[in-house]
Amino acid sequence: MPLTVLYPGTFDPVTLGHVDLVRRAARLCNKIVVAVSSNEDKRPFFPLEKRMEMVEAVLHDIDSVIEVCSFDTLTVDLARQKGATAILRGLRAISDFEYEFQLASLNRHLAPEIETVFLTPAEQYSYISSSMVREIARMGGDVSNLVPDVVAKALRETG
Repeated sequence: MPLTVLYPGTFDPVTLGHVDLVRRAARLCNKIVVAVSSNEDKRPFFPLEKRMEMVEAVLHDIDSVIEVCSFDTLTVDLARQKGATAILRGLRAISDFEYEFQLASLNRHLAPEIETVFLTPAEQYSYISSSMVREIARMGGDVSNLVPDVVAKALRETG
């Protein structure tokens, strides 16, 4: 049975941790829908189109199992629309668990047929977050070991 997994997030910007999770998930399922949230409440650093472009650029080599889309709906509604049977979430540290557990429980309440799957990134990426990357870039720091090259370049240009 084909397994489609939805990986939602703002990806503002996409980090090496995000890429690592997608690569790990690609070994476990037939298709991954990377869903870039248009959530303007978070006041994203990059516009939606740029975030989608960067995600597509960094995952181009595994595009046979990747679909990139945007969304502004409930995650479970998008999962149903895309035929996903699971939602992928990353856990970097214990501090992520409480929020992610609440979110998974709420999603299970809204859509009991959709599971939430948690993966942890490789240890060298476990401390990376998009918000920290943005802060380092704003202050002129080097983020080249935290994000793919295309993202580092975009951060320097926007800087």
